[in-house]
Amino acid sequence: MSNGYWGKIMRVNLTDGTIGTETPPEQFYRAYYGGRGLIAYYLLKEVPPGTDPLGPDNRFIVAPGVVTGVPYAGAGRNSYGALSPLTDAYGEGEGGGFFGAELKRAGVDAVVFEGASAKPVYLYVHDGEAELRDASHLWGKTTGEVEELVQEELGDKRVRVAQCGIAGENMSRLAAVCNDLTHYAGRAGLGAVMGAKKLKAIVARGTTAVPVADADKVRELARWMVEHWNESSQGLHDHGTASGLVGLSTSGGLPTRNFQQGHFEGAEKISGQTMTEKILIDRDTCFACPIRCKRVVKTGPPHNVDPKYGGPEYETLGSLGSLCGVDDLEAVAKANELCNAYGLDTIGVGVTIAFAMECFENGLITKEDTGGVELRFGNAAAMLEMVEKIARREGFGDLLAEGSYRAAQKIGKGAEQYSVSVKKQEVPMHEPRLKHGLGVGYSLSPTGADHCHNIHDTGYTKSVGSAAGWGVLEPMPADYLGAEKVRLLMYNTIMKSANNCMVICQFVPWRLEHLAGLVEGITGWNHTHFELMKVGERAINLTRVFNLRQGFGAAEDTLTERFFEPFKDGPLAGARVDRDAWQKAKVTYYRMMGWTDDGVPTPEKLHELGIGWAIDYLPADARREAGA
Repeated sequence: MSNGYWGKIMRVNLTDGTIGTETPPEQFYRAYYGGRGLIAYYLLKEVPPGTDPLGPDNRFIVAPGVVTGVPYAGAGRNSYGALSPLTDAYGEGEGGGFFGAELKRAGVDAVVFEGASAKPVYLYVHDGEAELRDASHLWGKTTGEVEELVQEELGDKRVRVAQCGIAGENMSRLAAVCNDLTHYAGRAGLGAVMGAKKLKAIVARGTTAVPVADADKVRELARWMVEHWNESSQGLHDHGTASGLVGLSTSGGLPTRNFQQGHFEGAEKISGQTMTEKILIDRDTCFACPIRCKRVVKTGPPHNVDPKYGGPEYETLGSLGSLCGVDDLEAVAKANELCNAYGLDTIGVGVTIAFAMECFENGLITKEDTGGVELRFGNAAAMLEMVEKIARREGFGDLLAEGSYRAAQKIGKGAEQYSVSVKKQEVPMHEPRLKHGLGVGYSLSPTGADHCHNIHDTGYTKSVGSAAGWGVLEPMPADYLGAEKVRLLMYNTIMKSANNCMVICQFVPWRLEHLAGLVEGITGWNHTHFELMKVGERAINLTRVFNLRQGFGAAEDTLTERFFEPFKDGPLAGARVDRDAWQKAKVTYYRMMGWTDDGVPTPEKLHELGIGWAIDYLPADARREAGA
């Protein structure tokens, strides 16, 4: 392979310690790219139903994409995947930073782990070579300690480290994969899969540039972004992803007190602007990106937030701030540091703590259950204590480490109504009672509730922007759920799936034609935007087949009951998701995707996408439903 790929998939058997390689043909890469496409392919082929997500037969896959490691904005991302221990369904997450680019430049296109080691190990990949090393001395260390120890051991400060953290060692279902200390593939509990396999870390060092077919074209596109990024992304640079937090609260779309409200009286205290003014000391970035949207914060007593762990994103300020009723910015920054140091998903942790707070305030749990912690909304000290306990599975944190869905099942007494989750995964900080198409997208997501491969309806109320390239020419209200909105949702999910196959950052303002041009410039393929969309659609269908085989069908494409209930006050008082409109939109999406009314891809659709082989992986009842 000469352009964009090395033609080398590394296979690591952790049980016997062997390392081998596969050399797929070019058409494999053109069909799946990498990232989500590659992960879905291997999980479907190699992880049968009945597999224990925390057992040796699960796979853990590290997959850069077609664009990863080529020096232009957005090309530093990397995908991780496995059968999720949180959802028991397809699990995938993306992380930014530098690790993905370093792994690609180390000469491999992906790494597939199987089995489980008897003792802690880490994989060291360097310029096409790889070795498993003992990691016993790293076990029980924070992510910061691990990175320092690995760099010292290898005598190279330039190695990049992806790791599971203490939370992953303890197999918390909220454990994330951390790379470069401040970048996280947070969702789906993937850190717990690493911990179960005793895979403490993957360490990469690469010195070889990824070969490209048309270097001039790639440079031209990279130069365009350097010259134009600030036209639409200046706010990201100035105040990070939290630049719109106050606006969301004003519009009624800021999740507050476990989604009971959509506005927060303390919004300005935890906003991106306030963070910039009071605790920001620097801005960080990812590989080859000029935007520098990452926050670096520092505080003194009482919290003494360490800047090496970066700073909170919007999702963290929402989940550990407004959702828990906490308006103490320094306390939220400390919670972010703890999650980063222990390897926890800030969304899952914040939503689970907020769930527990609502249970506490309604008398379903008491201080006797929580170990004396007054787990009420607004109690910043209690929130911080629970973060620690979840990471270490201590006391009541052992239950919350299972995630809100499983914790609710254990608590009983009606606690299920307070778990705001879809497919057992906690809902992110975006409110379906403001963005109704988003709610349908939560229902349909293969990984459980997710905002990154979804639509954000408020972006299409005044103009359609880049969606005009899909033939969507008229804006529409955020609370509209007719067929036109479903069409827009479908195109968004397909495009964002394609992004996760490339793998490229969604915050970098590339135009549709640029993305196809980047792939063409790198690979030399005669490439089109149509083909790009088909790669994304192909990956969605593979994740759908995988989930159907896991027992996740139309009945699991649901939405937590809270969003069908109206807000009692605030800017969106009375607003709710209409159940009938939501159900109709869901079926309309199925039909537009070429699926049956029960959400099963038809043989004709799978053949149209060039993955007719996947028909054989459908369960028998789904094959009958689809007429296969």
